[in-house]
Amino acid sequence: MELVVHKVSGEATKRKVKLDNTIFGIEPNDHAIYLDAKQYMANKRQGTHDTKERSDIIGSTRKIKRQKGTGTARAGSIKNPIFRGGGRTFGPHPRDYSFKLNKKVKRLARKSALSYKAKEDSILIVEDFKLENPKTRDFQEILKSFKIDNKKTLFVLNQSDENIYLSARNIENVKVLRAEGINTYEVLHANKIVIVESSLETIVEVFANK
Repeated sequence: MELVVHKVSGEATKRKVKLDNTIFGIEPNDHAIYLDAKQYMANKRQGTHDTKERSDIIGSTRKIKRQKGTGTARAGSIKNPIFRGGGRTFGPHPRDYSFKLNKKVKRLARKSALSYKAKEDSILIVEDFKLENPKTRDFQEILKSFKIDNKKTLFVLNQSDENIYLSARNIENVKVLRAEGINTYEVLHANKIVIVESSLETIVEVFANK
């Protein structure tokens, strides 16, 4: 699959780049995508939720009514979950939601996500560019030149560029990542993926079959 390289101004150049079919042209694996996205979201969870069960409630443990003959549910104390102010039954406690996922599954998931975007024609190749100063307005002009200022956009850079990162930080629905940091969730979340030309080689190195 070949894509035209664009200038930052939005104009198309006469050059084309060929996307690696082993990364951008595979048969997507939906289950691998599901697992990788699930792990990404699980790792973002704080897991600091906590509830008080009946043993954690401070209060009397006196039996408040007799066991049988009342016609209502039996109750041992005021801490019983059936009463207002009683303990919660099977409530959440602090826990770690992260889980292990094999490297090969992650690699397959990310290649599958990139293949989906390539099929949808949602990938844009741009010449390497730099911003002299971190200005949000300058970055918005770049988005407008490609007519993607109202879309969820993922910018993939070859190296971290602080000016580009700071310029895009305050724009809604724009994410800037390095080629090594591409993840399935962000790729699928974006409507358009803008890849800097020099980062294609890095993507091939990172996601090539090993």
